[in-house]
Amino acid sequence: MPTSLKNLQPHSVWAHFATLCAIPRSSLHEAALREYLIGWAQARGITAIVDDAGNLILKKPASPGCEAMPGVILQGHLDMVCQANTGTKHDFERDPINAVVRDGWLVAEDTTLGADNGIGVALALAALEAPGLIHPPLEVLLTVNEESGMDGARGLAPGTLRGKVLINLDTEEWGHFYLGCAGGVDVEVRHDCAQQEVPPDYALLRFEVSGLRGGHSGIDIHLGRGNAVKLLAEALRDLCAHTDLRLIGMQGGTARNAIPREAFATCALPAALASTIDEWVRHRHEAWRQRFAEADANISFACQHYDMPPETSIARAEQDRLLAFLDIAANGVARVSEAFPGVTDTSSNLGVLALEQGALKATFKVRSLHDARADALADKLVAQASSYGFQAWKEGAYPGWTPNPASNLLALCQRVYAEQFGQPAGLQVIHAGLECGLLAASHPQLDMISFGPDIRGAHAPGERVEIESVARCWTLLKAVLQALN
Repeated sequence: MPTSLKNLQPHSVWAHFATLCAIPRSSLHEAALREYLIGWAQARGITAIVDDAGNLILKKPASPGCEAMPGVILQGHLDMVCQANTGTKHDFERDPINAVVRDGWLVAEDTTLGADNGIGVALALAALEAPGLIHPPLEVLLTVNEESGMDGARGLAPGTLRGKVLINLDTEEWGHFYLGCAGGVDVEVRHDCAQQEVPPDYALLRFEVSGLRGGHSGIDIHLGRGNAVKLLAEALRDLCAHTDLRLIGMQGGTARNAIPREAFATCALPAALASTIDEWVRHRHEAWRQRFAEADANISFACQHYDMPPETSIARAEQDRLLAFLDIAANGVARVSEAFPGVTDTSSNLGVLALEQGALKATFKVRSLHDARADALADKLVAQASSYGFQAWKEGAYPGWTPNPASNLLALCQRVYAEQFGQPAGLQVIHAGLECGLLAASHPQLDMISFGPDIRGAHAPGERVEIESVARCWTLLKAVLQALN
């Protein structure tokens, strides 16, 4: 176990999280971790099953005298979002996560930490081996590829789980029970752009937007942070209106469910203008600094000049349509919830853009607490893209989790929370895609709830989890399991 985690309490939870930090687990690459956990379970007499979707299901019989009680399912996902700061040499398929303690938080300073959902997985594993813990029959469902498609939950066969109640451990605000979440759908945009030769008296430039905070495209979307792809498109469209800009290539963002922190564009400009472009860059940079003074104070806009001559660029007509679409396409909060004040109802995020050798690929993540609203916003994006001559379609839709305020599990958890901590828990829905919606579709008998520790900056470098809130989660989880007998 790394020195930074050795003295943290509860020891069992942090020991499991240390294992998750040591074994790379990006989406679609969870096999090594899954195999390790199978061996861990078998060594302790815990049944381990891998279903056809690749999910790991761990089963432990009830404590003596609790055999007749309805079974309990603890649920989390094995994979993590992999993001690193520019200049950080980290291979997420080989290198362990470097976590350090800072002011009561465990943080990965230059990469994502994987507390989302590593802490939830660690809590569930600790419950399986906790000595003296009284509990009903236990199932632990650890799904795969949650972050990039929810494939594990989507592929879980009906009837796989026997339990009657499910505790999801994948929310990120301590002191609240979550009883509903947003559904979502992806919008994919593709186009092969016509190209043209660049005149010989043009210079090659590279524009860079960087320094943004990024974050989770669901729970952070309301914070007003900059989207690097959108900002770069805005800047280039403005420049096109004043000069003969030639767009060669463009890229930004690495995950549809993360707000892009950086974006880059390779362009050509008349040589005489290129030599003076730095003043325009400084002016726009200052305008953005003022615009994002509270939400993204470290925003940076820069330009690099190259000596090598450009050869081809996107045809001007195609370029104008592309930048216009990227500039106006719906992004950010589209609707605020009326039923849950302060909660985003519907949103979209332009998460990934790649324009290489004329081939355009863009991905939007659309979310809503109402499936019909997510579908409608996705249809609008598809229509917008089509109106500019691009191919666009929806894919990867998953349902939201409809709140049930009359849940028996919720009532029990509220009672236990008040007994343990001397105050009532908050009730909330989350503008993010928990797997509960898909699990409810395949297992409609389940009574479900979600809780977790304080996690900040999920899906972005600098992700951190509050150490004390993990201890409180462990106390609550043990108390709820015992109360379910």
